[in-house]
Amino acid sequence: MSKFPINSEVLNEALRAMDITDIAATSIRQSGDLARILGHSIGAEFLHLEMGTPGLEPSLIGIEAESEALKSGIASIYPVMTGIEPLKTEASRFIKAFLDVDIDSRGCIPTVGSMQGSFSLFLLISKLFKESKKILFIDPGFSVQKVQTHLLGVESESFDIYNYRGEALRPKLESLLEKGDVSALIYSNPNNPAWFSLTEEELQIIGELATKYDTIVIEDLAYLCMDFRKPLGRPFETPYQSTVARYTKNYILLISASKIFSYAGQRIAVTVIPDELYDRNYSNLKEVCGLGRLGDAFVSTVLYAVSSGVTHSVQYGLAAMFKAASDGRLDFVANCAEYAHRASLSKSIFLRNGFHIVYEKDGDEPIADGFFFTVGYRGMSSGELLKELIRYGICTISLTTTGSFQPGVRVCVSQLNRERDFELLEERLSLFAANNG
Repeated sequence: MSKFPINSEVLNEALRAMDITDIAATSIRQSGDLARILGHSIGAEFLHLEMGTPGLEPSLIGIEAESEALKSGIASIYPVMTGIEPLKTEASRFIKAFLDVDIDSRGCIPTVGSMQGSFSLFLLISKLFKESKKILFIDPGFSVQKVQTHLLGVESESFDIYNYRGEALRPKLESLLEKGDVSALIYSNPNNPAWFSLTEEELQIIGELATKYDTIVIEDLAYLCMDFRKPLGRPFETPYQSTVARYTKNYILLISASKIFSYAGQRIAVTVIPDELYDRNYSNLKEVCGLGRLGDAFVSTVLYAVSSGVTHSVQYGLAAMFKAASDGRLDFVANCAEYAHRASLSKSIFLRNGFHIVYEKDGDEPIADGFFFTVGYRGMSSGELLKELIRYGICTISLTTTGSFQPGVRVCVSQLNRERDFELLEERLSLFAANNG
């Protein structure tokens, strides 16, 4: 006999024990913890679709390079704050190979994952001007970045792009930037949580308005080249990863090893700053940080204060992976295409059982299959759907936490790594549909 659906009172008791008053507001880790508590209490396995943990093997090239570096004795040596030269050189080459963007190696700066990159940038950007200015989030987005601005006391603003795709983005974005109180805007591309990809038209709009209103664009490329509708990932060959860097000089890129190389546990990324922005002087930075140039203040003041550098050995690991990818020896895009396969299978199961894709198109084209997608169910709110899915042993996160105003949940496919997982998903969603028809 099935242990699902879980009795509502059992769920409510678990929520009370965790001091959760609004399930729609639960974080990724809270949702996972709730599922683990419930699974333990009823003796049943949950499907974890909430956490974006890489579900593939890490790159051996990185591991071997790290091992060799450690054997050489670098563990006893502080890494230079700017990053080791092999990493900076290979990062610059990797960006040229897969984005077709020229960037000086000086501007390729290692951080302890893109999480530290965004946190440090928010801290830096909040010091550019004497008067307080906002960070603008193009949502839906990665909820922890809003937590970062909150912890730093940095004012933020956001809007849900759902109704502002294509040319409709221009008047909406301009209405926010023309006020002059936004210092930077941030988005991910492909998008977390919805997996849409901004079109060239949309990136051009963002770039043009960023230049017009002197706003810095932070482009989070955690899922670089993972738009599997296109033959991306061939080094130094078209097509290339789409990027706002083609349309403005006011940009900073975040490129992480976590997903593209399945290297999340080693916590490394690069923050990429072009020369034009790196060398720009801000009088308030000079007063606050002792250094006026943006790039110098970022490295020598902010990063130094928050980490004193990135683990020495992992820099060698990332340098080796960047080099192998640029050389054509490491096809990280083909490796990551497994996520598209999992998304295709799981999407079909959701659709077959009465769900719909919430963020479903880029222009006239259906979104790609990839790491995430979003689903809604009839008239259910985000909180109602999240709560009901948990009763059927399916753990997700609410779109409410991502800045979306659309009812639904985010599905991450990375932990659907057994055939049995898809069988369980079909079984549980069929039961869900039968009881919620």
